[in-house]
Amino acid sequence: MALQMHRESNSSGSSGKQQMDASKYVRYTPEQVEALERVYAECPKPSSLRRQQLIRECPILCNIEPKQIKVWFQNRRCREKQRKEASRLHTVNRKLTAMNKLLMEENDRLQKQVSQLVYDNGFMRQKLHTGATTTDTSCESVVVSGQQQQHNPTPQHPQRDANSPAGLLAIAEETLAEFLGKATGTAVDWVQMIGMKPGPDSIGIVAVSRNCSGVAARACGLVSLEPTKLAEILKDRPSWFRDCRCLDVVSVIPIGNGGTIELIYMQTYAPTTLASARDFWMLRYTTSLEDGSLVICERSLTSSTGGPSGPPITCFVRAEMLPSGYLIRPCEGGGSIIHIVDHIDLDAWSVPEVLRPLYESSKILAQQMTMAALRYARQIAQETNGEVQCSGGRQPAVLRALSQKLCRGFNDAVNGFIDDGWSIMGSDGVEDITIAINSSPSKFFGSQCNSLSMLPTFGGILCARASMLLQDVPPALLIRFLREHRSEWADYGVDAYCAASLKASPYAVPCAKLGGFPSSQVILPLAQTVEHEEFLEVVRLEGHAFSPEDIALSRDMYLLQLCSGVDETSGACSQLVFAPIDESFGDDAPLLPSGFRVIPLDSKTDGHGATRTLDLASALEVGQGGARPAGEVDSSNQNLRSVLTIAFQFAFENHYRDSVAAMARHYVRSIVGSVQRVAMAIAPSRLSSHMVPKPLPGSPEAVTLAQWICRSYRMHVGRDLFQVDSQAGDAVLKQLWHHTDSIMCCSVKMNASAVFTFANQAGLDMLETTLVALQDIILEKILDEAGRKTLLSEFSKIMHQGYAYLPSGVCVSSMGRLISYEQAIIWKVLNDDDSNHCLAFMFINWSFV
Repeated sequence: MALQMHRESNSSGSSGKQQMDASKYVRYTPEQVEALERVYAECPKPSSLRRQQLIRECPILCNIEPKQIKVWFQNRRCREKQRKEASRLHTVNRKLTAMNKLLMEENDRLQKQVSQLVYDNGFMRQKLHTGATTTDTSCESVVVSGQQQQHNPTPQHPQRDANSPAGLLAIAEETLAEFLGKATGTAVDWVQMIGMKPGPDSIGIVAVSRNCSGVAARACGLVSLEPTKLAEILKDRPSWFRDCRCLDVVSVIPIGNGGTIELIYMQTYAPTTLASARDFWMLRYTTSLEDGSLVICERSLTSSTGGPSGPPITCFVRAEMLPSGYLIRPCEGGGSIIHIVDHIDLDAWSVPEVLRPLYESSKILAQQMTMAALRYARQIAQETNGEVQCSGGRQPAVLRALSQKLCRGFNDAVNGFIDDGWSIMGSDGVEDITIAINSSPSKFFGSQCNSLSMLPTFGGILCARASMLLQDVPPALLIRFLREHRSEWADYGVDAYCAASLKASPYAVPCAKLGGFPSSQVILPLAQTVEHEEFLEVVRLEGHAFSPEDIALSRDMYLLQLCSGVDETSGACSQLVFAPIDESFGDDAPLLPSGFRVIPLDSKTDGHGATRTLDLASALEVGQGGARPAGEVDSSNQNLRSVLTIAFQFAFENHYRDSVAAMARHYVRSIVGSVQRVAMAIAPSRLSSHMVPKPLPGSPEAVTLAQWICRSYRMHVGRDLFQVDSQAGDAVLKQLWHHTDSIMCCSVKMNASAVFTFANQAGLDMLETTLVALQDIILEKILDEAGRKTLLSEFSKIMHQGYAYLPSGVCVSSMGRLISYEQAIIWKVLNDDDSNHCLAFMFINWSFV
């Protein structure tokens, strides 16, 4: 570069202006540029003091003004920004080019499918027309055709064994041809899944089969990895397929064309306790095509295909992998275009009829296997390219391993395989909860469990599991509620036992009291996948002691938690799995996972569920609040069935085994009851068919009761409960429903418990219930001991005077949460005959403690 240029003026009068112009055209020597680049690498935006210090410390910059150096850094930052933007646009252009090629190929395939359908339609029309005019001829043709078939029977595959590489190669080539017909041809009638829009940042094109044997799914997309690297990732199925228990390569046979044939035995977990696990005996063929594409195809070896027989079936159901695999083509500019086909026959007839939709759904296969492979490959690609930031000082690979360990531990608990050391414990006479014992904890903890297993009193692991069917409950909504409202179903005492029992000195509280002092949770995110369909987090449980004896137990605890399937529009399996950990848990820390899994059994269309709130009673909102008109039903969630699986694991000592088992049964049963209450509250069918038409304006009983409440309040207290804004017949009920204070009514029958019969929106929120379940709540259950004594002392005053005030106090919701209120007013509600109808309560300025 040239030296700094200075323009000389012909007149002294213009010298100042020329010097100002000269500052705009500064040229730097290579040494000056190198010095500035070193500073830029350390600090791209130095302060004015830093720039002045730079001039003093670098003699070669002494003739440069600070303002000129400031301009240089501005230009350097601008060039860096332009370079990054150009690189980004180049990447997007490359992806769009590859996606355009992919879409053109998909369009060609669809055109072939349309042509085939048009031909089949014309052939069927001609056949029907011919059959109607020449019946005898067609009969003869059928006979002749049958005779020809007898003379030319369908060729059967000769018996092939593991000692015949030629026979295995023949099976492999047949598998390759059938797989390519499914991946790029019309061998299967594919239907694109709703919501899978192709684009540079989308997962790709996903389709499911229609009218074919078994279940099948197909996906094609772009991955920024080289074909060989991508092939290694996809072959390692246990790393990305969460339902894969193990995959053993029994034999590897090199083939002369550079490919390999592998004999594989694979086991998969059962998703619920109501069905058996599956296993596969397969052949996997890896080879290259003439165009440079890499192919990995596989199929089951059966008596019809020939080949060696697989290992004997023990507690598994043998499923069949029909020709499936991966077609990986190199993409110009780097990366790969991948086609994935999964085609499986899961032997749906071996499971209970209610679960068959789970084994006959191509959509579930696409979500749990096909899309999982593509998502995992894209996740690895982003991590390799540095697009994923490390969280909490942990590498992405470590976080993935933790997620996999949580899922695997939960699957092991749900399945309880005998070869893992599980055995069923005798029941207590009720078959709703299954208790399994594992005395081989090293299966779970490995070397990390030495400190526990060496203790003479350590007994092992106990698992309490249960499954139940849910009707009209969106799985994603239920899991979101369980995640965000842990205090509604969990017990702090049991959490404390689970956390302490994994330490070197087990915490001897096997009969931890249920419903102990409350806790609040703080969720700390750790990692999430590319499309945010799964996220890993740490949950801090903050304990609060209300008595001196609870102080020792009221310490903070931590859970490692994995949540997936919380998007209601996907219709996928939803899962919440967690395990107690130490505050500073290591990468190889032992985990004992527990949790929930909800799997939809029926297909689900897009609906409005994603915008619904998680509050138990908020769906009762009337007027302007998003409520549907009376009688309108959310058809997207009607007849939606799902299966909920619950599994909780506990470590125990030998002499406490029976006590821990009793605690586990009681705890899981209480959780089942809580889930049933939550499910009833959020079920769309119940909200629309029971709650909307009856309690809201238009019901004569509700309108009349609202008028009685307001008239009696004015009669006894001497002032209006609220100012009526409208003279419409249901105006009083609407304003009562939306009143900010909690207003509820309960019966006053003799020799019977006072049962709640009505509550406004604030009252339902306070009690955490619904209008349907309100009548199951009695007055004694929500008042504490002080409140019951005060009400008893004021009862005679209420009967004679008509009303009474209660001082500030504490009550309890139906979910067990404490509620504080500033003041309460109780008054008699009189009917049109001035007879006692019920008692009305108004809790003023209430809030959860």
